[in-house]
Amino acid sequence: MTRVFSGIKPTGHLTLGNYLGALRQWVTVDQHRADALFCVVDLHALTVDHDPARVRRLSRQAATLLLAAGADPELCTVFVQSHVDEHARLSYLLECVATDGEMRRMVQYKEKAARERDRGGSVRLSLLTYPVLMAADILAHRADEVPVGDDQTQHVELTRDLAERFNQRYGHTFTVPRATRPEVAARVMNLQDPTSKMGKSDDSGPGIVYLLDEPDVVRKKIMRAVTDSGRDVVYDPEERPGVANLLEILAACTGGDPAALGEEYGSYGALKKDVAEAVVAELRPVWDRHRELCADPGYVERVLRDGAAKARALARPTVDAAYRAIGLLPPAVEAVSEAGVG
Repeated sequence: MTRVFSGIKPTGHLTLGNYLGALRQWVTVDQHRADALFCVVDLHALTVDHDPARVRRLSRQAATLLLAAGADPELCTVFVQSHVDEHARLSYLLECVATDGEMRRMVQYKEKAARERDRGGSVRLSLLTYPVLMAADILAHRADEVPVGDDQTQHVELTRDLAERFNQRYGHTFTVPRATRPEVAARVMNLQDPTSKMGKSDDSGPGIVYLLDEPDVVRKKIMRAVTDSGRDVVYDPEERPGVANLLEILAACTGGDPAALGEEYGSYGALKKDVAEAVVAELRPVWDRHRELCADPGYVERVLRDGAAKARALARPTVDAAYRAIGLLPPAVEAVSEAGVG
């Protein structure tokens, strides 16, 4: 069976964009067609200045929302990255295969480092090397496919390069993965700035629908969404990005076609009202299930504990093989055993 690995970083509250762009694909498609691993990549959240308590809180929240969205522990593996030591173990080996130039060419590093410097902050070394940790996440589990958006495609290409380089130098050890574009995902843009995606780390609250927003808050944000000059409701992402964003959200929630839906509306107000109700209807099952899970925290703990155990068992043979291949001595117990046999 094809193996799929996907991760979500706990750097902010999950949004409608995270749900329609990733989580829904994971739970409606990936966990049913593949051996799927879904990971809260908390180590990645440490690459910038952070509040430790907030990272822990958001990690638990992300795992709970993933389950609320429909991830089924009987069908997939749900775990937290830092609970599986093999991620960090393999990351260092891959740093010994990667080059400084490769890291500094990563577009996300350039952009994030520039923003950090503009704020007067220092850039952490882990921000430079975190694409290698992402590669370790994927390669440790021998993933065949990594569903990603455009902003992460470069990192999967790096993962492929590192896997192929390691295999050529030290013997075949890793599966070389491929990036895939989700079949049913939607690209959701900020409601107040439709030229930027709806990101969970964004500070523009009015433009972001968070998964745990109350229904009335969701409606209010959508009703206040930025539209465009003109009165006609037309699907034109280039010239009318605000209206196009609303039509794409509506299409994602109802299964329609954005261009065709645009022909059904004579005013922005009517469109916004229908988008708001469609989003509320789409998220209501998630809200209901989230309340149930919050009332039973022990269940979430068990899922994460069992998921980590399964992930460790899956990753350890591959990472151990990488340690042997690159030239490291086996643990002392193995060494004594081998000596005794000789």
